[in-house]
Amino acid sequence: MSTDPTRVAVVGATGYAGAELVRLLADHPGARLAAVTSERDAGRPLGSVHPTLADTGLELESADVSSVAAKAEFAFVALPHGTSAPMVAGLLERGLKVVDVGADFRLRDRALYEAWYGEHTQPELLDEAVYGLTEYAREAVAAARLVANPGCYPTGALFALLPLGDRLRGPVVVDSKSGTSGAGRAAKTEQLFAEVTENVRPYGVARHRHQPEIEFHLQAVGAAAADVLFTPHLVPVARGLLSTCYVDVDPGVDVAGLVAERYRDEAFVTVCEDGRMPEPRNVRGTNRVEVAAVRHGDSGRWVVVSAIDNLGKGAAGQAVQNFNLMTGRPEDAGLRLRAALP
Repeated sequence: MSTDPTRVAVVGATGYAGAELVRLLADHPGARLAAVTSERDAGRPLGSVHPTLADTGLELESADVSSVAAKAEFAFVALPHGTSAPMVAGLLERGLKVVDVGADFRLRDRALYEAWYGEHTQPELLDEAVYGLTEYAREAVAAARLVANPGCYPTGALFALLPLGDRLRGPVVVDSKSGTSGAGRAAKTEQLFAEVTENVRPYGVARHRHQPEIEFHLQAVGAAAADVLFTPHLVPVARGLLSTCYVDVDPGVDVAGLVAERYRDEAFVTVCEDGRMPEPRNVRGTNRVEVAAVRHGDSGRWVVVSAIDNLGKGAAGQAVQNFNLMTGRPEDAGLRLRAALP
């Protein structure tokens, strides 16, 4: 692998995930931002849309496959589901490696994808795409030319649940709470300050698109509990995601021990100890995960809690972590970040 920076493009750079990608990549020692795109704001300086990124000097352009491929070797595609697949296919055809930050390649089962999202226009790529939950797919990610970045809710839930593997018994209850940036940057009445502040709102109850993603990837590790009861909630913070998972295992299974052992050597994962519980503010603006497991009484019931930044480990941070592996760089390059407090 060359030591020269990789020329990268961010397709969809004005959404929250795209802008966070630009923020991380602008200071990444192994990346050079070669193109940033936006259909609505093409021709404008990126700094006129996101003033905090003005010092990048980048100008937004239309997301033309040929133009992007002529400038970049690697692309992050941060587009809505259904629109990223054709772009991804075109970039792969031109020899680029791609991390798709959207949902189009997260489910390998075409029928399952189309039941939740609608027709898939590039189904031939579903089997090739590597699900980029990095700590669980390092070798596959490193060898991939297409990585499907996990959704934010599945990332939080799976970090809590995957250490248990096939020890899970019965339904898994996942209660998650996310900041408003998780809904994207488009203007929506339900996202107005007056609608969100001093309130907690459940949404997508029993029909959220991230539920089959959680189930699908639990099944992939042989989890007996294929039935996930997932409810997301909107809370009045800008960024951050907390998942509280209620699980049953056979009596005698030490869930806390399994979690601690699985993440003992993971640089981006902190297993909370001495009664401290995960909090989103402790990981805000980073690629970090906090996780803790607590036994519920003397039964086989446990509560496993995880905290991530929905734009960090839940989106852009994990995408950059995957980029590092795909380009042969240290996994933590550009991601040695501390949370900003308060």
